[in-house]
Amino acid sequence: MNSLPSFDDAVTLLKTAVKYSTIKNQKHLDLTLANAQERMNFQKALMVVQSSVKRGEVTQAELNEKLGL
Repeated sequence: MNSLPSFDDAVTLLKTAVKYSTIKNQKHLDLTLANAQERMNFQKALMVVQSSVKRGEVTQAELNEKLGL
């Protein structure tokens, strides 16, 4: 992934970094689940989805739902 991913591709990638928190029934994104060679791709994906929220294309709540958070 040399260029920025599409929104949907970014969501798909970030879903693989969702894990349960130590707080019961709570999930969060954990980029440490990605190995070092993939981490930049996860950071780009996070940038894409957060930019979409900032531009008002989706709400944070909608993004959280798409990510399964």
